Amino acid sequence: MLFSLDKLYSPAQARAIDRAAALRPGCTGTLLMERAGTAAYSMLRRLWPAAQRLGVVCGVGNNGGDGYVLARLAHLAGLDVHLTAVAGAPHTGSEADTARQWFLACGGHESAQLPAPDTEVLVDGLLGTGMDRAPEGATAQAIDALNASGRPVLALDLPSGLHADTGDAPGRAVRATATLSFVVRKRGLYTGKARALCGQLAFDALGVTPDPDEPAAEAVLLDLPRLRAAWLPPRARQAHKGDFGHVLVIGGDHGFGGAARLAGTASARAGAGLTTVATRPAHVPALLSGRPELMAHGLDTPAQLTPLLDRADRLAIGPGLGQEAFGRDLWARALACGKPLVADADALNLLAGTPQRRDDWILTPHPGEAARLLGCSPAQVEADRFAAVRALHARYGGVVVLKGAGTLVCDGTAPIGVVPGGNPGLASGGTGDVLTGLIAGLWAQGLSARQAAALGASVHAATADALAARHGERGLLAGDLAERLPALLNETDDGADLGA
Repeated sequence: MLFSLDKLYSPAQARAIDRAAALRPGCTGTLLMERAGTAAYSMLRRLWPAAQRLGVVCGVGNNGGDGYVLARLAHLAGLDVHLTAVAGAPHTGSEADTARQWFLACGGHESAQLPAPDTEVLVDGLLGTGMDRAPEGATAQAIDALNASGRPVLALDLPSGLHADTGDAPGRAVRATATLSFVVRKRGLYTGKARALCGQLAFDALGVTPDPDEPAAEAVLLDLPRLRAAWLPPRARQAHKGDFGHVLVIGGDHGFGGAARLAGTASARAGAGLTTVATRPAHVPALLSGRPELMAHGLDTPAQLTPLLDRADRLAIGPGLGQEAFGRDLWARALACGKPLVADADALNLLAGTPQRRDDWILTPHPGEAARLLGCSPAQVEADRFAAVRALHARYGGVVVLKGAGTLVCDGTAPIGVVPGGNPGLASGGTGDVLTGLIAGLWAQGLSARQAAALGASVHAATADALAARHGERGLLAGDLAERLPALLNETDDGADLGA
């Protein structure tokens, strides 16, 4: 990366940084716990200023200690606090035990009983980043009670039951309304099931500044304004279409011409100088009438693809391609020509059948396609999305964009990029075709493969979020997405008015 992005760490790295911070002059683990509890209490009051009855559910570790600090501050402020010590008292002499003693010394009370139904806000201080298995016993019962309460829940550092390394939840997990994470950002909070469990996610470094000796981040949080500013400078006033590349979209077997058109539209909307679409002849009239800016060519035989390949700078293959003889032949010809390409949809399914490795392609699988490429199940992909995207790159090379909740971008060298945006409105036909064309269009303009993938995935997600904010998630169409890409590509902030 040419600039600093927010770093994301594994739980082991986070604990090491936390321990190192506590050893710095003027800092202790107890002080960091005080800061965590204070920050969480401040967030709780901001989010629910009228709440007077709190339920704080604590485990025996440092996560529970943060809960004891919050409970003490709330009690001293005159709130009615019910603190539940789910697994008993923290270990004697621990920092969490100190927080407990201070809470009791201030007149606070703890109980083994879960908070009463009239509690207005609940605080989850059960499990921290050390959790790597399904919660059991009293802890599992407490998680069930929090989820069944119907009350807002503030999670401390992470929702209990969430794996901070993978974003998966191997068993029960708290569905938080809001989560405040501490010291460093944990990578598992930004992908997979975490996107649903964390609710409103906030971060507080607790005054801990970066240490030159801290471990290298394994992932970074992709930030659209910074990516856009670094990689999409203003165009030269004397520029012409030949300066911005020629994309060839290959796809659209019988009945799937719309997929090729969406990819072609996205390439053009991304700013590619020229975009050609190679598809079945039956689709050409509709494609030209609906999008005359595209150069549409009907292929009666796969051999007719050759002159189109010769003129292209980048290929986008897969949308509506099919896996019959026609699609297989087009895929083989695209591979043989040696041009850099973006592969999606049926191209990925064909690749899974005859695996090979290349450095000059971008693969954009969803979890089902990723599973076929890796020879596993979609559930296994989702159980550890970071491991899956690394495995995909190791086997197939290039740049891999693993789509889903918290899309990941991996090229095997730089830290894995994590897209913070996107929403379930993208779960509709054609949105992946738009991403394929968008990435190809950016790549054709001179960006590197990783830059095109990271920026394309970020713009795609941000455009969907802007549309959902205006119209709602349900009914978001791929065509709407493609048409509004320029608003996010050309804005200097993400507050663009996308129109009606």
